[in-house]
Amino acid sequence: MLLEAPIAPTLLRLAWPNVLVMLAQAGVGLIETYFVGKLGTDALAGMALVFPAVMLMQMTSAGAMGGGIASAIARALGARRRGDADALVLHALVISAVFSLVFTVAALGGGRWLYSRMGGTGGALEAALVYSNWVFAGAWVVWLFNTLSAVIRGTGNMAVPAWVTVLGALVLVPLSPLLIFGWGPVPGLGIAGGAIALMAYYLLGSVALAAYLWSPRSLLRPSLAHIRFRWALFWDILRVGLVGTVSTLATNLAIGVTTALVGGFGTAAIAGYGTASRLEYLLVPLVFGLGAPLLAMVGTCMGAGQHERALRATWVGAAMAFAMAEAIGLWAALFPHAWLSLFDTDPAMLEAGATYLRTVGPVYGFFGLGLVLYFASQGAGRLAWPVVGNLARLCVAVAGGWLALRAGGGIAAVFAAQAAALVLYGFVNAWAIAGGAWFGRVGWPRSTASLLLRLSGPKV
Repeated sequence: MLLEAPIAPTLLRLAWPNVLVMLAQAGVGLIETYFVGKLGTDALAGMALVFPAVMLMQMTSAGAMGGGIASAIARALGARRRGDADALVLHALVISAVFSLVFTVAALGGGRWLYSRMGGTGGALEAALVYSNWVFAGAWVVWLFNTLSAVIRGTGNMAVPAWVTVLGALVLVPLSPLLIFGWGPVPGLGIAGGAIALMAYYLLGSVALAAYLWSPRSLLRPSLAHIRFRWALFWDILRVGLVGTVSTLATNLAIGVTTALVGGFGTAAIAGYGTASRLEYLLVPLVFGLGAPLLAMVGTCMGAGQHERALRATWVGAAMAFAMAEAIGLWAALFPHAWLSLFDTDPAMLEAGATYLRTVGPVYGFFGLGLVLYFASQGAGRLAWPVVGNLARLCVAVAGGWLALRAGGGIAAVFAAQAAALVLYGFVNAWAIAGGAWFGRVGWPRSTASLLLRLSGPKV
């Protein structure tokens, strides 16, 4: 199917369960935010302070390193290296264990310093620390869940991770308010209850994914017997995952620095921006829902030598992602309070959030474009230019926001810098792939035929 079936119908067929899983996973965070918002603006601001760090872990484990895992397995299967594909599973689990430990140590040791630098004070800072400590103490289950999901997606199976995530979200709906507010003999744990419910969701989901992966129904046959780790297989994952991690770090650093810049306008402004930017983060799993099957298709086609099909699939997926993200952004810009009032009704919070959505929402299509091309580049094993695009986004967002404040432009000018950064991100990624970044030096945008001729033709 990945190598021969029509591209657009195949992507849609594979994407819908994956979009479902990503919507469910995003819904997990939104459910938690909704109930935490009932604890007050300080709790909502505290969650906003922690949110970039949590999303950094999520995007690194599911998107960056998870993409490296899925890409390595897809390329191994496309090249008929079934033994390597099986062995990559255990290599991926070792990598996830190491990275989860790094996140735990960094967050528990440096959380207060980080959140206070982002503008957290008083009750907001204390709420942030409680939530952060619980979440990052359980970082290993988040990494385990996303690693197992990536392994299964690398085989082209999007349905199993989808069902596990959806069913887990249904469990979280009653569990989260139960632990936050308490009921009967169960004491209310406040914002800590939301974090504990989230970790329970990831733990149960990991058990279900592992049971499938080691069952006769799985395409892969990982085995703990006669384990022999090979650096070549670690590197097959890390050469894509580490570069993707740099890109993910740049994305979340842009959000984190902007949170710090907005922090000068008060706790309500932090809550407003944090709540509004959750919609941007919601685009990540939505685009990932399309990007994961695109990654598998591109990786399998590249492994099988079908470069023309890989490029055609990339542009079909790019058009779909742009349209989806732009539609959501325009809706948010036209009706910002429909989103923001789900979480809080504080006037200052609503004003800050609405300003962000009206300014940045209309260019969300470029974010979707750049992100889906990042996933396609993961499948191709060529991530240098997507990283350049993300670093360019970071520079424009941070430098532009800082200059806007220096010039007295206010919060709207800070958000305008974010909008310009997203446009640049999408443009750089599209230009690089159109210019032949997967096959050598980048030039002016070329046709697919000229790219393939350049790849396989005689050197002059």
